[in-house]
Amino acid sequence: MYRFSAQDFTASLVLQASPDLRFKRATRVENACATGSAAVHQGIKAIDARAARIVLVVGAEQMTTTPAPEIGRNLLKASYVREEADIDGGFAGIFGKIAGLYFQKWGDQSDALAMIAAKNHKNGVGNPYAQMRKDLGYDFCRTESENNPFVAGPLKRTDCSLVSDGAAAVVLADVDTALGLKKAIAFRAAEHVQDFLPVSKRDILKFEGCAQAWKQALAKTGLTLGDLSFIETHDCFTIAELIEYEAMGLTAEGQGARAVLEGWTQKDGKLPVNPSGGLKAKGHPIGATGVSMHALCAMQLTGSAGDLQVKNARMGGIFNMGGTSVANYVSILERIK
Repeated sequence: MYRFSAQDFTASLVLQASPDLRFKRATRVENACATGSAAVHQGIKAIDARAARIVLVVGAEQMTTTPAPEIGRNLLKASYVREEADIDGGFAGIFGKIAGLYFQKWGDQSDALAMIAAKNHKNGVGNPYAQMRKDLGYDFCRTESENNPFVAGPLKRTDCSLVSDGAAAVVLADVDTALGLKKAIAFRAAEHVQDFLPVSKRDILKFEGCAQAWKQALAKTGLTLGDLSFIETHDCFTIAELIEYEAMGLTAEGQGARAVLEGWTQKDGKLPVNPSGGLKAKGHPIGATGVSMHALCAMQLTGSAGDLQVKNARMGGIFNMGGTSVANYVSILERIK
């Protein structure tokens, strides 16, 4: 849980789910919008250190009871407040600025951003857990209208993820325990890279922390992107997904648009991206997002994703970030039973 609830000390709330959890250890983890993945990775570390055999990871957020201006202020605390807190539009303003700079350097990408939004909303129709299950279509996402106004810079409403309530949970176990169950998913990689917080200290058009996390994950496993069946990536704004195509190595710098315009990232493309609908359609309850990404990835790999199912999914990648590619988490999951 991030910072929208009047109830603090939230780690203790999980124990109320069952009397059997009484006297079990519980700890709250926080790393901005990557909080969920931070918790998953902490669970993996506890198991690797043999401090635990089974770990329950829970992510939750209730945002909609908070007034909109306060939501904006809360989210901006994940920016470098000294330099960035006064940007108009909150985090939408920050990513609107990023989009504007990208357009200046690489040309107008409005077609690609609209295609990303339309792709993710189309995918979200099949997700029973999605906040918005509506195929908006490319034309609606591409066109400014009363129902799709510009929000910040070149970003329209359909370029922005939703204010959401939600929760997700996963159970982690050591390999021997997992193999004793009916189905088992293994982590081939779990990489975390933290970059500078101030945007002024980085080339914000490169998402270098994202690139480094992917580089480490692929190098340690000996894999390439071509070995993955799909990726769930952090599309808090459509411009983020576009830049993440480049950071993960799917395209060269400045050519991210190719991946979506040429159909590579569609559900039936060579590397489906966000078959769940992504943050764009399923919502972005801050503390739950990273956990839900791992849960949905596991569902794909066990063939239990229903209408979201990617054909013959055997290995999946996850990228979850906090801030503007400040906290960067990459997981690669594979079914082993």
